[in-house]
Formats: sequence, C-alpha cells, structure tokens
Amino acid sequence: MQVVGYQRPDLALLVTSDASPGAVDRLPLDRGARLEYSLGARHCAGTLTDDGHVPCSAPTAPYCEAHASTWVCARCTGTCLKDEMDCYQEHAVYLAAFAPATFKVGVTRLERLETRLREQGADRAAHVHTASNGRIARELEAEIARTLTDRVRVPEKVAGLHRAVDEAAWESLLADFDVVERFEFDYDLPLDDQPIPETLATGTVVGTKGRLLVLERAGSAYAVDARDLVGYELREGASERQLQSSLARF
Repeated sequence: MQVVGYQRPDLALLVTSDASPGAVDRLPLDRGARLEYSLGARHCAGTLTDDGHVPCSAPTAPYCEAHASTWVCARCTGTCLKDEMDCYQEHAVYLAAFAPATFKVGVTRLERLETRLREQGADRAAHVHTASNGRIARELEAEIARTLTDRVRVPEKVAGLHRAVDEAAWESLLADFDVVERFEFDYDLPLDDQPIPETLATGTVVGTKGRLLVLERAGSAYAVDARDLVGYELREGASERQLQSSLARF
C-alpha cells in the first residue's frame, strides 16, 4: 500500500487499499498504537477524487508536476488572484504561538478557526480581527506580516515539541492587539528532550501535533513529518534500518 495523503487535526495517514484498487483507507495514529512498516519505493502519490485514488508512477514525490496543486488563497495578500473573488464568509485574523517563542500571523474562515490552529499544531493563539471577507482579512494579515512571520517551518516546530511557550514574550506581543478570543492547546506529549527528526513508520505512537507524528523506538523519540511519508510504499514488517539514538537513551 502507498501513503497518498494525511488528515488533520486528528492526524491519520491515508493509504491505498490492497483489497480494492482505487479505495483509500485511513490509518489512525492513536497514542500507544504500534506501527510496524518499512518504507519501500517512493513515487508520486497521484490524486484523490470523489471516486477514489488515481495512482501515478512518476518518480517525483510527493507529487509530480501534473498532480501538484497550489492553493491560490494561501498566497493572497488582498489583491485576489482568482478570476472572481469568492471568499465572502467572515474570516478571522489570528496570532499563533509555537513553543518556545515563534509567533506567526494567519487567516482562516471564522468557522474553522480552532480547527485550523490545531491543524498547524499551535500551542497558543489569539483571534485579533474579524473581517467580513477573505480579501480584507488578507490585507490585515499582510500589514501585520511586515513585523511578524506568516509561516513557521517544520524544523522550528520540532525544536519546540518538548518546550513550553515563553509566556512573557507571548503576552508582550498580545499587548499591542485587541484580542477577541484566546486559545490554549495541550497535545500531551511526554517529552523531556527534542525528538530526533526522522522519516520512518516503525515504532509506538507517543502522540501527534499538527502534521507531526512522534514515535518511540528502542528508547528514543523521533519526530516524523507526515508529509515526508506521502508517496512511500509501506511494507508489512518493522524497519531494521539503524537510526540515530537520543542522548536520553544512554
């Protein structure tokens, strides 16, 4: 079976079904679950449609040029890139904190605010503006992004998995905004040290945060970016590949 995608905020892998061509199964990543797969060849994950999975054998992964997609709204700055602007629902402009002190600004539909924050793995968040449509929200976001990042890379998130938010820095940032609502998330990851970044599907699930999966294997904790698994063929049986061990193991 091949990993063809993942779901959030309750992280799960989407995999092709060996029993039914075109069918897609959900592989849950519940705490305590044991994964025993080795990684085979990696190629384009194809595409998912209402009728199921359409495979692709192109060697580019996770997606080839034909199956890569760009969400226009993700790069919107208020000057719409669509033929006709259609984001008329209320939107929220938010600030999100990632431990220990990485803060970003973002935009999402108001009804999806909490879900979007959990999808990103935010530790703290604050709703700071409500806009009548996406264009106005993106304009506000672009203004704030002059002094605050609008993107947090996965390595930064991994580096803070075992740490707490710098509350003083967070409160200092919020002092400049009229906060509508605050959010605080606890992913209950029992970590004393930073997990080792790795791409694997063997180990016991410690927990998940956004698209990050934390696995325990042979006494060490590993942080796996679910996107890095997309495109791989999964083979039954634990991987025997030698991995770097954490200092906590010794």
